[in-house]
Amino acid sequence: MSLDTAALLDQFAKIVGATRVLTDTGITQPYQQDWRGRYRGAAIAVLLPGSTNEVAEIVKACASQQVAIVPQGGNTGLTGGAVAEPGRSAVILNLSRMNRIREIDAGNNSLTAEAGCILAHVREAAEQSQRQFPLALGSVGSCEIGGLVSTNAGGTGVLRYGNMRELVLGLEVVLPSGRVWDGLRALRKDNAGYDLKQLFIGAEGTLGVVTAAVLKLFPRLNVSATAMVALPGVQPAVDLLRFMQELVGNRIEAFEIMSRRQVEMVLQHGHGLQLPMELDSPWFVLMEIADSSLHWDAVAELQNTLEQAFERDLVTNAVVATDLAKANRIWELRHNISEANKRAGFTVSNDTSVPVSKLSRFIDLVTERIEQQVAGAAVCHAGHIGDGNIHVVAVLPRSVYGTPEQCERAAASVNLIVHAASVELGGSISAEHGIGRMHVERLVRFKPAIDLQMMLMVKSAFDPWNLMNPGKILRSIS
Repeated sequence: MSLDTAALLDQFAKIVGATRVLTDTGITQPYQQDWRGRYRGAAIAVLLPGSTNEVAEIVKACASQQVAIVPQGGNTGLTGGAVAEPGRSAVILNLSRMNRIREIDAGNNSLTAEAGCILAHVREAAEQSQRQFPLALGSVGSCEIGGLVSTNAGGTGVLRYGNMRELVLGLEVVLPSGRVWDGLRALRKDNAGYDLKQLFIGAEGTLGVVTAAVLKLFPRLNVSATAMVALPGVQPAVDLLRFMQELVGNRIEAFEIMSRRQVEMVLQHGHGLQLPMELDSPWFVLMEIADSSLHWDAVAELQNTLEQAFERDLVTNAVVATDLAKANRIWELRHNISEANKRAGFTVSNDTSVPVSKLSRFIDLVTERIEQQVAGAAVCHAGHIGDGNIHVVAVLPRSVYGTPEQCERAAASVNLIVHAASVELGGSISAEHGIGRMHVERLVRFKPAIDLQMMLMVKSAFDPWNLMNPGKILRSIS
């Protein structure tokens, strides 16, 4: 079928308005590449729909012409999942204009948000209703709900609340045919057949376009305490977490680990960030405990818990924040990791998970192998120790890796080392970032054949023409 691009663009203009069909390369360039500038595409247009009906009409128009559709939100992903695949006619469907919060049902602890809602705005809306939406990550001010659903995002609150798969009650999705599936049910119990929404969570837009979601809310936290502690190793951090769970239960809001090298990277490239203690330990943990009860003294509880941890030789130093400003300064160290590493050099960030009991072995193994096999790589670690998801980051100096080809070869080596080690220890090659374009071939290598076969069956059933975000997760199929 010969594509009449001009006619198709005219059809898009009738659906969304001519000013919302972007084709000028000077305007579309930020949409055509990922956040780190590592992946680029050449979609014929960037479309900016403002409603579910407009999305449906666009999808129908694309289906009639066999034009691929790349759903895009805040474009903050790290695996190239929102960039058009080379060599195929495609449009980028950016949902940022669909940014309404449709409903807040405080009595049901639920909030219905459109896909283009920025995470920070959802959290603010929940706060205004005396509730909280607990998902939190570094891109909170730019990432959008549709992308968070489609990548099954995690963040610092997974230990207590789970990732997006646990935080979504219902979805609205435009299917590859252009039909709209209205699954916006705000139920915590619904056992009437297959749980269809789970097919789209983590599917990275390969099965349909998420246009809205019903999200779980929780009681607003009224008291909290934050601390930064120094530790001699990863296993002591795991032991400290278990010890704290025994003492404070499910009130642990976040428990994040950073290696000394990662802290140094943030301090050097983080624009004035400061460390509240001496940088004399190999590992640091940032933690927060919190509760909705106004009668609980979180600071006293954290101080008492850490005193007992000292007595058990679980920590070597600790600083408890005495006010919100000091707590925020501690968490800025964690949330500025991606930006700081990007400034430091070419960054290869991995997103693997292993059983928590094997974290220490995993970290030792990948650090040793990367340092031996990838010249000049500075290996950093940071992440969510309670769920086994520590990000292995290799920062490659631009003085050594001066061309894109050199960078990509080194990145492939790093990724292979980390993925092989994670699978070797019973883990996964992706914990929360997704597969995108970056890890398609490694998924084939490390995923069991029967898993891939079932995934292909689902993809073929929903999208037999492979129109939805082709080349992501699975190899392109015809």
